[in-house]
Amino acid sequence: MGRRVAVVLAGCGVFDGSEIHEASAVLVHLSRGGAEVKIFAPNIEQRDVVNHLKGSPAEEKRNVLVESARLARGSIQDLAELKASEFDAVIFPGGFGVAKNLCSWAVDGKNCTVNEHVNSTLQAFHNAKKPIGLCCISPVLAAKVFPGCEVTVGQDKNIDGRFPDAETASAIAELGCKHICKNVNESHVDKANKIVTTCAFMCKAPLHEIFDGIGTMVQEVLKLA
Repeated sequence: MGRRVAVVLAGCGVFDGSEIHEASAVLVHLSRGGAEVKIFAPNIEQRDVVNHLKGSPAEEKRNVLVESARLARGSIQDLAELKASEFDAVIFPGGFGVAKNLCSWAVDGKNCTVNEHVNSTLQAFHNAKKPIGLCCISPVLAAKVFPGCEVTVGQDKNIDGRFPDAETASAIAELGCKHICKNVNESHVDKANKIVTTCAFMCKAPLHEIFDGIGTMVQEVLKLA
């Protein structure tokens, strides 16, 4: 029987929700790994809405659960209904929605607050010693909730202009966590906490390299499950 994996989304679209390529990559690799997947998102209003064509704010309101349903092809549940006892692992794709809707990192950095249902979900899986997978910016969730854990968001220096958000690694270290430098096609496994992370679009890399890196994260999560 395949592993039961919950995937938590943060909306639909890189600038105000889940990064679509990352969410799709996670789902493809889980499918290839034979996992049984259910998708969740918090039933809350988005922090903002961004016109993805213009890259500018849009004067409208959208709901994270409703927008995430686009990626889930309508098959999605409120995150408040997620029970860790019914799953073997949980995975959080990235995108600005993680830093805006799942927590307030986009505004408050390391002083951010984490959505109550996101926090309780992370705590529940961690307490049950079940693996947690995170990619792109979502490793900051683990850094905020689990002081002392090990994560990667890529490199801690902007090597060849490929890691423009390298300062995130410093913020993670300031939270008392250990940042592990990894390339885009790699993931890091914090064996003690069963946390698996990969940088994805935190690196300016070809899409297939990001896809492959997410694949290593998913594979490691399924191994730990």
